[in-house]
Amino acid sequence: MHIEKLEYLVELAKTGSISIASKNLHVSPSGISQSISKLEKELGVQIFKRSRNGAEVTDEGKRIIGKAYEVLIKLQEFKEEAQSHTSTLTGDLKISTIPGILPLISTLSIYKNKYPSVNIEITESPTQSVIHDVVNHKTDIGIIPIYSDLVDSRDDIKYEILFNGIIKVLVNKNSPLAFNKTITAQDLQNQTLVLYNGELIKWFTHHYAEKFGPMKILLLSNSLDLIVKAVKDDLAIALTTDFPWRQNPYVLTGEGEIVSIEIINYEYTHVSYGWIHSTKKPLSLNAKKFIQYFKTNI
Repeated sequence: MHIEKLEYLVELAKTGSISIASKNLHVSPSGISQSISKLEKELGVQIFKRSRNGAEVTDEGKRIIGKAYEVLIKLQEFKEEAQSHTSTLTGDLKISTIPGILPLISTLSIYKNKYPSVNIEITESPTQSVIHDVVNHKTDIGIIPIYSDLVDSRDDIKYEILFNGIIKVLVNKNSPLAFNKTITAQDLQNQTLVLYNGELIKWFTHHYAEKFGPMKILLLSNSLDLIVKAVKDDLAIALTTDFPWRQNPYVLTGEGEIVSIEIINYEYTHVSYGWIHSTKKPLSLNAKKFIQYFKTNI
């Protein structure tokens, strides 16, 4: 039995579609269909019920798929064990992340110097897109904000906290708010805001609205530069996490054109960030090594 047949089984079980599985594995649909039919005949078990709507795993097939997945994990571990005895890593590493994770850049430089033969691809996307890419095995790992509403109910991803951050307010240096070292959540009620269009800020505003009512939002934007300009022009104040601005020349408390202010006495300002990976795919050695370097570089 060829390993490829096990990969076809697992991918088809995951996608429920021969056409999608063939696209993900770069194999023709007929090739996957014929291989699985031959395997079912060889084993004497119907693994999938096929219809125009796709392929559904049978009760007997679920046990077969589970065993196939275990074999693929062991094979991955076997390859990594052999590779771990050399100083050279090869292959690909795909990472999906929300924008503004500064330690990624310096980690990438260190990692590439150590393992120049690894091809690394990093894409920036909104949180839900990062999760989608990881769950569908388009990327190996993702870096996202971690909070209970987002991850605790999912069984298709695992996560680990990497570092913590704070949601702060950014205001123009000439704003009356700029003279305050801290503000309360209630102080935001009559302010016009510009927000980063991400899941974390939406999570914050959702809980804020439940307690204080809806915020007065000028615009939602995926552009950090546009948010900076809106605050610099004193059109609005911004509500954002602190880490994208820690090295921003415009945000130097008391000195720059924009002042960051901490929100006090409000539980939803403290946030965590972490990395995620699929529970249906073993973590590669390349990904494990990258995470190790990332942790030491935070």
